[in-house]
Amino acid sequence: MNFKSLLSGSALMLCAALTLSACSTNPATGDRQFTALMSPAQENTVGAQEHAKIIQQYGLYDNKEAQDYVTRIGRKVTADTERPDVEYKFFVIDSPIVNAFALPGGYIYISRGLLALANSEAELAGVLGHEAGHITARHSAERYSHATVTSLGAGILGAVVGNSGVSQALNLGSNLYLSSYSRGQENQSDTLGIRYLAKAGYDPRGMEWFLTNLKNHAALQASAAGKSSGPAISYFSTHPATADRVAKTQREAAAYGGQGIVNRDKFLRVIDDITFGDGTEKGFVRKGTFYHPPLGFAYKVPSGFKVNNQPSKVVMTNNAGAALLFDMDKNAGRHDAKTYMTQIWMKGGSQLKDVQNVTVNGMRAATARFDGKVNGKAMEVRIVAIEFEPERIARFLVGIPPGTQNAQIEALKSATYSFRRLSKSEQKAVTPPRIEIVAAAPGDTVAKFAKRMVVEDLKEETFRVYNALGPNEELRAGEVYKIIIH
Repeated sequence: MNFKSLLSGSALMLCAALTLSACSTNPATGDRQFTALMSPAQENTVGAQEHAKIIQQYGLYDNKEAQDYVTRIGRKVTADTERPDVEYKFFVIDSPIVNAFALPGGYIYISRGLLALANSEAELAGVLGHEAGHITARHSAERYSHATVTSLGAGILGAVVGNSGVSQALNLGSNLYLSSYSRGQENQSDTLGIRYLAKAGYDPRGMEWFLTNLKNHAALQASAAGKSSGPAISYFSTHPATADRVAKTQREAAAYGGQGIVNRDKFLRVIDDITFGDGTEKGFVRKGTFYHPPLGFAYKVPSGFKVNNQPSKVVMTNNAGAALLFDMDKNAGRHDAKTYMTQIWMKGGSQLKDVQNVTVNGMRAATARFDGKVNGKAMEVRIVAIEFEPERIARFLVGIPPGTQNAQIEALKSATYSFRRLSKSEQKAVTPPRIEIVAAAPGDTVAKFAKRMVVEDLKEETFRVYNALGPNEELRAGEVYKIIIH
């Protein structure tokens, strides 16, 4: 049951049980809401607490021009909302994932990856307006109050309502604010976002344009992974961009006249040269090699493997089910690689076979194999431990499915043995992919620009999606476009 349906059935009953003060009419939506367990003042407190966690998790993108630009557009869009008590604050987080979200108290976040996908100031304003809609509609307070009631039970509800601090209720943490909204809440935020777009003078179609980009981007990712995109697309699994939702925003934008500020070229000038994909601080793939300049190492990525760069490890997989995992571990005891592998990593090493000392690009290392499981599937597992620093071990774990050809096994082995230290000059010189804004000259074509893209697969399809071009649409001389380069 979505929250809109829940409210229609249970909110009035809750209001009656908790006295009229427990529910209020939201000035933005006109709906009666049960938000008794999180007051506006408590929203500010919770937002500030969770903001610190968000910054710690993602970090802010180190680009003052982009940060200032997003803040200017955000303030313009939120200058005339129904909640003048809220101080809206805007942040560009350093994440390649196409994502945006809001915390109670006026905190709104846009990812670096979302800036790379958007194609105009109106689209950015649409996303910011949508997130502001979640705040003005008090969706987080609504979800918190209902979730707390559900968790604590009706029998002690009166005691909870009487408590002045959110900390005395169930501590749901930031997952509450990052998890999926109901369909009704998403629709409300779309409606409010379009309203704020129009009030600020932007073309209200900006939201529809971005949702269309989003849907095409999800289809591209699904195609690259060899999967069907399915009927519902999402970014960060929080804002489903269904066909019905896109059509709804199109109708609502048309009601405002469908005209206003777009600022395509201005937006593209701002995102010129921003980092694309994984950034320097987290490591990135360039021409088949994973580089981590801050930590000073690199290794080859096997051909045909997709890379999932996670905060604590790098996971590489292919369509045949093979997997290669890399991470780092402390070696406080300064053990040699073989001792570390058998006594600490594998805790006794009784299951290990063919344990041997090796050398990997001048570094002492050890390797072994055993029969195990990766993602629940039986495989031969090979491990490599490399003495990268006196108190730090580099680790590879390779899952090899039954029937894997010898050539593939050798390629995986070669990848683990390619691990090497970067020189000081390499650490400074190697850089991640970035967005370059290029003007099309007469005679330039999509195919010509797509060849310059540094993505490994689906070059033309990626170029079209990131530039919001249709399947048969060509370049227009004099206009500028995004190319992903090194």
